[in-house]
Amino acid sequence: MRSIENPKVSWSGKGLQYTEEEISLVAAVMRDADPLTQGKHQQQFEARFKEYTGAKAAFAVSHCSAALQLSAMLTKIGPGDEVILPAHTFAATAIPFGRTGATLVWADIDPETRLISVKSIEQKISPRTKVIVVVHLYGLMADMDPIMEIARRHHLFVIEDAAQSAGASYKGKKAGSIGDLGCFSFHTHKNISTLGEGGMLTVNRPEWIDLIPGLRHNGMRPFSEPRDRYWIPTMTNVDFDWEGVWPYKFCLGEVQCALGSKLLERLDAISEKRRSRAQRFLAALSDFPELSFQKTPAGQDHVYHLLTAKYDGRAFGKTRDDFMELMAFTHKVQVIVQYYPLYRYPLFIRAGFGKADCPHTDDFYDNMVSFPFHHWLSEENVDYMIKAARSTLASLRG
Repeated sequence: MRSIENPKVSWSGKGLQYTEEEISLVAAVMRDADPLTQGKHQQQFEARFKEYTGAKAAFAVSHCSAALQLSAMLTKIGPGDEVILPAHTFAATAIPFGRTGATLVWADIDPETRLISVKSIEQKISPRTKVIVVVHLYGLMADMDPIMEIARRHHLFVIEDAAQSAGASYKGKKAGSIGDLGCFSFHTHKNISTLGEGGMLTVNRPEWIDLIPGLRHNGMRPFSEPRDRYWIPTMTNVDFDWEGVWPYKFCLGEVQCALGSKLLERLDAISEKRRSRAQRFLAALSDFPELSFQKTPAGQDHVYHLLTAKYDGRAFGKTRDDFMELMAFTHKVQVIVQYYPLYRYPLFIRAGFGKADCPHTDDFYDNMVSFPFHHWLSEENVDYMIKAARSTLASLRG
């Protein structure tokens, strides 16, 4: 495998750098918190996230996959049901729903926003459809109004996979506040990260709110009061929240919750820096229409978790790989490709989900490129990438 030697701009696995105040907070919670899980910092993080998003409730979990798994449980899907979702996403979006025995139905993406297509959703609905999973990819929310109208008309659940879009908004509403459930990630790559892993589940159906603490933590709950002695029969009871639905263990520790709560204070500032930088990048390359970026519709705030583009060099007899070759090996910029359509992976093929009618998904993936775009990328690196991209595009034109 040919790799870049001494890259000038690397792809980072760390989305942001922590401030000294945040580092000091982590140390203080490590030293003083009692207990180190299920305590006041979790309660504070959940309360702040609920307020920030405008959701009816929020529950801290160990990762976004846990939030998605809980979503699959709450919607009670299983064999015989169908789930509509985009194949242009990370595999974790689909795996919890595949695990239920439900049928995964791949929706295509819109060629301009690169997000799940409303038209494709409508085409995929059948009498067995029960859930629509909407992925707000790259930091941009999907077109939620018509999706929610479709869901109301057909009595479907809508789950927002907002793993990449904390802080993004659609017509004044934050990600995670529109669908029945919202699933967030605080993984190392994300715009805010709780020490490498972490997640949040937002809930907008009141009837589900009381069920989640037990489903998240082994069915644990207090014994009915009053009790003669606090230790009789034992400290904590365990029971089903829903008959026959076995719980999991998806808790997030106090240190991570304290950090996440603190990071919410600067999430909007992080988003604005990413947005401003992306707009500068796009403006600098606007005279090269063969490199087209994700379209942001009016009324939406893009938080630019990633900066992706499609290269169409057919007029010059060139391909995406030609663009990447020059960027990587001439200019030493570690551009990459994301996300392999899920129906091309062996796991989904072997599970029976290897067929799809998603021409826009295939076209975008086969021609897409993703630029390094971590929050702590220097302005010098951004300027260098712009110059490298312009030079590469000019060279490919011949």
